[in-house]
Amino acid sequence: MDFQSANPSVVKSIKQRDLLNTWLRLYAPAQRLPRTEEFQPARIEDELPDLVFMSVEQANPPRVIIDSDGTRMSMAYGHTGRGRYLDEYLGVRLAPHVMPIYQQCLQRALPVYTVSNVDDATGRIVAYERLLLPFSSSQGVTHLIASLKTISEDGSFEIKNLMRGSDALPASIVRAVIDRELFHRTPGRIPSADLIEFN
Repeated sequence: MDFQSANPSVVKSIKQRDLLNTWLRLYAPAQRLPRTEEFQPARIEDELPDLVFMSVEQANPPRVIIDSDGTRMSMAYGHTGRGRYLDEYLGVRLAPHVMPIYQQCLQRALPVYTVSNVDDATGRIVAYERLLLPFSSSQGVTHLIASLKTISEDGSFEIKNLMRGSDALPASIVRAVIDRELFHRTPGRIPSADLIEFN
């Protein structure tokens, strides 16, 4: 599975960009993974339905455990996954298409962003936007936070069993590792690397 190299502008959702900017502010000073307890975005309560908190079991290969899942994920997959291994929760049909995304985040220890098109129960095309943010409390990636957004150009759509209700597998539109411009640039400020000339 191929992933493009990208900068933060690849992320479409404004709310996901806010989450990424918060992560970048923590990561940039020392180029190290932040701890989950340091991650405190503004208005995070509003985002909790779209967030999934996971821990990483240091096995070979590492395994991802769902610590808590937002209501949107539970609805999209048909039931809660709390306390389960992610690959088992996804099942044999979806795991081969989804787990490489998580493995890429673990291996690169960098944010990963994907967009896939899925069909809801009525045949509407829904864009499923996933932002994975890695964290560490010791060596390597020990925790992940996933932000999962769903949007349809047709307006309303059926989220219940969205990821399991169609015979068609999700169609990948974007698969990117955010490995460039790993700093938070405050809007309206001149980047420190830019030269200013005075006449």
